Amino acid sequence: MVAEVVNQWAVFTIILSGIALTTGVILIKQGNREAHMRAMLAASGLATVFLVLYLTRLGLGYEKKYVGPDAWRTAYYVLLISHIILAALNLPLALVALWNAWKGLRAAGNLSRIDLPAARPFFDRHRQWVRWTVPVWLYVAVTGWIIYLVLGRYGEVIKG
Repeated sequence: MVAEVVNQWAVFTIILSGIALTTGVILIKQGNREAHMRAMLAASGLATVFLVLYLTRLGLGYEKKYVGPDAWRTAYYVLLISHIILAALNLPLALVALWNAWKGLRAAGNLSRIDLPAARPFFDRHRQWVRWTVPVWLYVAVTGWIIYLVLGRYGEVIKG
């Protein structure tokens, strides 16, 4: 029972993280740097809470296996494997992007001065990294939601 509640909170946090991520992307495209930063910190914080809850759930022995139609099995496992690989890749991508944004902000002093020569290289690297990080993060979030829905319908709890 506790593991099921932990699982529900994990799903809730990763949905909110995906929403915050999407909001952050929209905000930076609109030029709203401060709101972008807040949205991305929220997305990162929620993703961190998700990871802790997900690992807690696994530690409690709550896991589901696919027991759905055989015709969907290959597609499900391709989706699951790509999700796992890209989720593992997303953590270092996100950390490097956040590190460069933080270093740039420290060098600039505030978000209105990001064009200072000391800050610009960090923000340029931040932009380069997020061109990869955001699509990977969104793919991982969306495929995670799909996997959750599939296992909600065609999953069987493994007693560990």
